[in-house]
Amino acid sequence: MYDLIGQVVFFVLPILIFFVISDYQKKKNTLKGSKIRGPPVLPIVGNGLLFFGKSPPEILKTAENLMQTYGKLARVWIGNTLNVMLCDPKYVEVLLSSNTLIDKSKEYTFLRNWLGDGLLLTTGKKWQSRRKIITPTFHFKILEQFVEVFDKQGNTFVNVLKKMKPEEGVDIYPLVTLYALDVICDSAMGTTANAQLNSNSEYVQAVKDITNVLHLRMFDFLLRPEPFFKLSRSATREKKAIKVLHDFTDRVIVARRNDLMQQNGKHDENRNGHVVDDGLGIKKKMAFLDVLLQATVDGKPLNNMDIREEVDTFMFEGHDTTTSGISFLLYNIALHSDVQRRVVEEIRDVFGTDTRIPTISDFNNLQYLDLVIKETMRLYPSVPIIGRQSEKEVTINDITIPAGAGIAIGTYFMGRDPDLFTDPEIFNPERFAVERSGDTQNLFGYVPFSAGPRNCIGQKFAILEMKSIAVKVLKNFELSVQEDYKPILMAEIILRPENGVHLKFKARQL
Repeated sequence: MYDLIGQVVFFVLPILIFFVISDYQKKKNTLKGSKIRGPPVLPIVGNGLLFFGKSPPEILKTAENLMQTYGKLARVWIGNTLNVMLCDPKYVEVLLSSNTLIDKSKEYTFLRNWLGDGLLLTTGKKWQSRRKIITPTFHFKILEQFVEVFDKQGNTFVNVLKKMKPEEGVDIYPLVTLYALDVICDSAMGTTANAQLNSNSEYVQAVKDITNVLHLRMFDFLLRPEPFFKLSRSATREKKAIKVLHDFTDRVIVARRNDLMQQNGKHDENRNGHVVDDGLGIKKKMAFLDVLLQATVDGKPLNNMDIREEVDTFMFEGHDTTTSGISFLLYNIALHSDVQRRVVEEIRDVFGTDTRIPTISDFNNLQYLDLVIKETMRLYPSVPIIGRQSEKEVTINDITIPAGAGIAIGTYFMGRDPDLFTDPEIFNPERFAVERSGDTQNLFGYVPFSAGPRNCIGQKFAILEMKSIAVKVLKNFELSVQEDYKPILMAEIILRPENGVHLKFKARQL
């Protein structure tokens, strides 16, 4: 028995040693002589131990320390995968402006079971055709329809707050999540999720479960490989949640398609109204889903699977990112009393005592609030790191990135870079004023919505939603930050506060 073990060790050990040495040499030599520096690597794990066992806030801090130590071009090896971080605008500009470097990083594949080949994850010709179809959904006239949705759900948000004794302090992050979910469900599918009034619904719980699994998988190295993930409890949770989400979306698509077929060729004198279907609460006037249902690719209509991919993508991108943006916006307004005073004065000047539903023109007149949103997105970009994948060897200016490497653009780190922004830790909305453009000369140093051909298609929608809820809240409340609260940031796919956003609300009447 011992002889057999000895023989196995004798033959296997040299192979293992050779593999370890080869792996180490590969990692060490891959970027030898390059401007891209990084911490010393280990065989097999690379730099994985830097992040192993750390909480999400600690991971963000570790990444920040890497940038400070190794500069605006840095690299880390996570196991066998090379990741290059770019925080220099001259490299970011080339990357984001490229029409070929548009593949998302490998982490995004964790979303594929839910989103399929929707706009976020697809690439090539399919991405181009889908982008062309969806772009008209965010036309000015269609966005105007969404303002009514913002207003209606904003009223519900305020009423929920009033019932919670907000003067004693409230963690608004989960409340904003439900508000954003109601908005996006109403806008994308024309259905009523009633998330704010029924946070225990099966659909709302499924959204919570799927996002929780995705975030967990991002940083648990045992769950990242697909074979290991499929054996985990998280995979069972994901499967159950996806079934609920897909079944709901499928029912809405089928009902709306049948509704359109029945209306085909008929004159509807009330088509400018918002007639509601008795079954699923589907409006006859529903921009996003209507565009998809009536679209064609190479003369053929999209099938239900194609449409579901895009609707689910819209649901994911449209509620998680705006939750982050809205929560940090209200936090900054609450934290800076002078900023809050100016925003309230501007709201009073634009709206007076008018109680009508606002228009896009009204929101466009809130120019100072626009600066406050931009400054919020500088310090707290909803997507803190934009990921790309280099399928082939890539040369960007004077650096070469090997095939298969992940490329990350650190929007969070650039927003806090003193070389790009004067006194970056100070909240100063005026830095984005036209007459003070010193901090914004290089546009690619500030890309909270990405840029170039793969920029965020829904950024106008998001900004309108942020303005709408800010106006609604400030018309009703005076905001302040709960004592001893400071956000503990963590960067998953979305920048979020691990400890919520704790604010106080005092009744106000404009």
